Amino acid sequence: MTWFLSGVALMLLAVLGCAVPQSVPIWEQPPPAVADEPAVVGDALHRYELDNGLAIIVLEDHRLPRVSLGIRLRRGAASVERERAGLAGLSASLMKRGAGDLDALGLASAIDEMGSALHVNADWDSVTAQVWGLTRDLDRLLEILADVVLRPRFASEEAVRTRGEILASLERAQLEPDYLERRFAMDALYPKHRAGLPLAGELESVARLDEVAARGFHSRFFVPNDAVFFASGNVDAEDLLAQVGRAFGAWAAAELPGPGPSMPAPTPTSRRIILVDRPDLAQARITVAQDGISRTDPERIAAALMNSVIGGSGFSSRMMSRLRADAGLTYGVSSGFSMRRGGGIFSASTATRASEARRVLDLVLAELDRARRQPPTGPELEVARALAVGNFALALETSDAVLGALVDLEVYGLPEDALDTYRSRVRATTTADTARAASQLLHPERAAIVLVGPADQLLPQLEGLGPIEVVHP
Repeated sequence: MTWFLSGVALMLLAVLGCAVPQSVPIWEQPPPAVADEPAVVGDALHRYELDNGLAIIVLEDHRLPRVSLGIRLRRGAASVERERAGLAGLSASLMKRGAGDLDALGLASAIDEMGSALHVNADWDSVTAQVWGLTRDLDRLLEILADVVLRPRFASEEAVRTRGEILASLERAQLEPDYLERRFAMDALYPKHRAGLPLAGELESVARLDEVAARGFHSRFFVPNDAVFFASGNVDAEDLLAQVGRAFGAWAAAELPGPGPSMPAPTPTSRRIILVDRPDLAQARITVAQDGISRTDPERIAAALMNSVIGGSGFSSRMMSRLRADAGLTYGVSSGFSMRRGGGIFSASTATRASEARRVLDLVLAELDRARRQPPTGPELEVARALAVGNFALALETSDAVLGALVDLEVYGLPEDALDTYRSRVRATTTADTARAASQLLHPERAAIVLVGPADQLLPQLEGLGPIEVVHP
């Protein structure tokens, strides 16, 4: 009987709580305010630097018996010459295939026996080596990380195998419409430049790579004075510092690697259309791409909020409302800035029936132009700000995520308090700021437009848009 009475009471409270009619649907009501708190509370975060210049960031979190350790370089694939595109990725893959006294099988077995994980990855602006596991295996994990970072084997047979896998992956990718879309868009924006090729490189460049090239990359880029050691989890920062000193203290500082080829002037200077002929497709993939901004650009928050309104916020964006909800021409459309150290691109992408390609493309271009003529309104910006603040909180739910964001700030030379001030900077962004971002950063009149689909259906639709280049992949 007691449980029944309690249930009735709860029902009455619910009814009383809902007695006041809601004039606005709950999903359209403003979200509750998010409390501003530091990304790291208390004294859990520790920063050090070894004599050789290796920066150290440790985030203690004793809730679980686990630990994550890693080394991240401040340079990546963007610093490699175009002729050797793919070298950073090949080198990173080889580092997982034998280090110290362990060959590829031995290293994989050592990781598996602990139930741990090893990850080495090359991105455009950095290279990361990282291990995860239980705190009880901390000594062994640190030993393996040191071997992978300082003493990779670069065995010739593993280089042949790894290169073959990358080449096979690139060959498969050339059959994928979304890969072709990105590939030709980047080439149109950065012709004859490293940024114009995929992160993994191209068939011709990767075919020239071997273990000798990988060793050269390692000796040139893996220097402690251009690296960050990071750790999070159930560790004692002072004890770990001593262990890191023993593992990496003898790593000799060296000349910093160069930044790589400087970014070219924005291209194209006028609208360019590339039609990639895929007669086997019933749909057309469409990308409108142009130059964007760097990861450290002062306008990056205003640009991100502006983009959220026009195409970066899913179903609440202008493009989605116009192309899907109103016109019913696509399942999805999105836009965004790819922010790297040396710059990046802005692009808007979607897919539709081949017969509707021109209509969809006209709507995308119209929305980009509208963003300059009618920049985000107050209510639109309010929604974008709420979404940005909410996503920020979700992105930092774990200590690993918080530490990753802090290391990211270190790699790009951004202020250490950038996480703590992010929400206030978002809220301080005004409609004038987003209007300025739209005016300065959106240039649909000189964008590279790439369409992937059947040329016989698409070519007649593109008349009047600009010069058209038809390519056959």
